[in-house]
Amino acid sequence: MATRAKKPAPRQHNGVNQLRIIGGEWRSRKLSFPDAPGLRPTPDRVRETLFNWLAPYVPGAKVFDPFAGSGALFLEALSRGASTGQALDASSLAVSSLKEHLGTLRCTNGHVQTADALRYLETQPAIAYDLVFLDPPFHQDLLPAVCKLLEERQWLAEDAWVYTESETAPSTLSLPGNWRLHREQKSGQVYYSLWQRMAEIAG
Repeated sequence: MATRAKKPAPRQHNGVNQLRIIGGEWRSRKLSFPDAPGLRPTPDRVRETLFNWLAPYVPGAKVFDPFAGSGALFLEALSRGASTGQALDASSLAVSSLKEHLGTLRCTNGHVQTADALRYLETQPAIAYDLVFLDPPFHQDLLPAVCKLLEERQWLAEDAWVYTESETAPSTLSLPGNWRLHREQKSGQVYYSLWQRMAEIAG
């Protein structure tokens, strides 16, 4: 049996990886991000599919990314015409890198800070966001808790779109009952889902 060729090692530059902005104002720009534990940018192919789904809704949208990580989704939305964006991450290293990117891109309508997502949603004055990206660390049961806070504390516009990445199927997530699953995709062990918030049905 022939020996299987080894896969090439992921491209790294002194502990730094690269992401590419796919479309919009900063199309094809390449930016570095830290090689930090747990940082897994949404793959280019998935990101392209997601923003094809969202194409009519991104321009002018208010965007929120409470687990920004590399900033791939956040920067893509801003590049494609989102009006404002707020990003959070618990890692000061990730936040520092993302702030540097915003400076490089001369972006003044995107903001990022170091914060715990749950605490932020519990304590800060709510803003009704049109588009929310949720890619939390896996195996910590964060997604249902964050989604509950988004809904109950009025962090979402009436017809908001919410994108989730999860290690389990969308049907197992116990998300708010007025969120309708619009599209889903699975790549490897990760489920990528897009939800639309619907008005509550009166009882």
